[in-house]
Amino acid sequence: MVSNRDKLKQLLVEVFLLSDDEFSFDLTRDQIETWDSLGVVSLAVGVQETFGYHFSPEQAASLASVADIIEILTNNNIPFDA
Repeated sequence: MVSNRDKLKQLLVEVFLLSDDEFSFDLTRDQIETWDSLGVVSLAVGVQETFGYHFSPEQAASLASVADIIEILTNNNIPFDA
């Protein structure tokens, strides 16, 4: 079974056009060149399709890191293992 961390990693690699080597759960928006307004929309759609959670426009606009995404999902009963 694929963990939620692995699902999120795969989603972010696809949305932000990253290689596996470039990806880290410590990445911030400033470190990802493709994390722009279009990337945020693609991310929001991907999260809804993958996890069934819909970011509010305010949440989507305020995302600043991978940790922020995990925190919001965790706070909405989508578990992430360590």
